[in-house]
Amino acid sequence: MKKFFALAFFLVSMSVSFAQGKNRLTFSSTDISGAAITDSIFSNNKLTMVNVWGTFCPPCIREMPDLAKLSEEFNGKDVQIIGIPVDVVDRSGNVIPKIKNDAIKIIEKTSAYYTHIIPSKEMNSGFLKNVQAVPTTYFVDSQGNFVGLPYLGAKSYQEWKKIIENALNSL
Repeated sequence: MKKFFALAFFLVSMSVSFAQGKNRLTFSSTDISGAAITDSIFSNNKLTMVNVWGTFCPPCIREMPDLAKLSEEFNGKDVQIIGIPVDVVDRSGNVIPKIKNDAIKIIEKTSAYYTHIIPSKEMNSGFLKNVQAVPTTYFVDSQGNFVGLPYLGAKSYQEWKKIIENALNSL
C-alpha cells in the first residue's frame, strides 16, 4: 500500500510539473566520455528513450543488454536510447571518479554503448529531482517534449520493444 501511494504521488507530481509548462527536457552536460552534449541530441530522432539508472541497481544493469539490443535494432529508424547514470555525481554536481569508472565498466560489460549522459546541476534540479527510484525511463520527441508519463522499473526486451513502438506510433 505504501508503494502505491508513493507511485501515485510521483505520477501526480509529474502531471503537475507537465501542467505548469515544464514538459520539455532541456540541458547541457557531457557524456560519459567527457564530450559536450545538449538537448539538441533529440533533434535527429523522432523518439528518444531516456533511461535513468544507477551503478548500485541490479535491475538497471540487468536490462542494459536488452536496451543495447534495442538501440542497435532501432538505429536508423528514428529512435535512440540514452542512459543517465544518476549516481556518478554528488549533490553538488561534482563527478565521483570511482562511481563514474564503475558506470563505464557496467556499460562495457553489458555492451550498452548508446550515449550515457553525466547528470548536470540543471538536470538534477529539473526533471531528475522527480526520480524516486531507478530505473525510471522517459520518452521525449525530437523537440525534447516528454511523451507520456515515465515508466518505473526494469522491463524485458519484448516489453520495451512494444512500449517503444507504441510511443513512436503515437507521434
